[in-house]
Amino acid sequence: MTAIRLILVDDDPLVRAGLSFMLGGAAGIEIVGEAADGAEVEALVDRVRPDVVLMDIRMPTMDGLTATGRLRAREDAPQVVVLTTFHADEQVLRALRAGAAGFVLKDTPPAEILDAVRRVAAGDPVLSPAVTRQLMEHAAGTAGDDRRARARERIATLNDREREVAVAVGRGLSNAEIAGGLFMSVATVKTHVSRVLAKLGLNNRVQIALLAYDAGLLDEADGTEETTGPDRRDRRGGP
Repeated sequence: MTAIRLILVDDDPLVRAGLSFMLGGAAGIEIVGEAADGAEVEALVDRVRPDVVLMDIRMPTMDGLTATGRLRAREDAPQVVVLTTFHADEQVLRALRAGAAGFVLKDTPPAEILDAVRRVAAGDPVLSPAVTRQLMEHAAGTAGDDRRARARERIATLNDREREVAVAVGRGLSNAEIAGGLFMSVATVKTHVSRVLAKLGLNNRVQIALLAYDAGLLDEADGTEETTGPDRRDRRGGP
């Protein structure tokens, strides 16, 4: 099995050293580079071609939000997991909107950070289960009339089936669960998810979920936001 190529980005050398110590010896993980600032990331990615970037949010020259957006705009973009000391603040939300596949807290146990790296490398979004509901409530609470209107305009470009799939993704359902609920094959679901991502110009399922919240689709679907969120992973991989 090919090792997951990982780079660590944090302005604190002690944090990088700790992460390197914790993750460097794990089976199937190869740390191929480190950076002390977001401004260094793109050149490093060009040199070492990582699969996953573990990215601090707050750095002095270029923060992790800007660096994440630049990376995820690339055709050969690696997956990004954001490191943060905060749970569900505006900066975390901005990182997810920029294309991060999820975030982990800096005090998360090493085994969970390792699990997050492995999951995003496999194409699964990852959000800390303890803060998923808080984050989604924050996302809904900060939408506003203008954001909702813009989100609805984007959703309107989808056909009915794609919209149904987008709502299901927003509810945190896996491809297999969506297939069962909408009476289609898993392969067809994956195709619809890929088309939704392409039409909306999004990077991953987390962004679909956030857009669905912004547009109010989840309210329309079931009248509640309590059981939603992109934290449930599709174990079968794919978009």
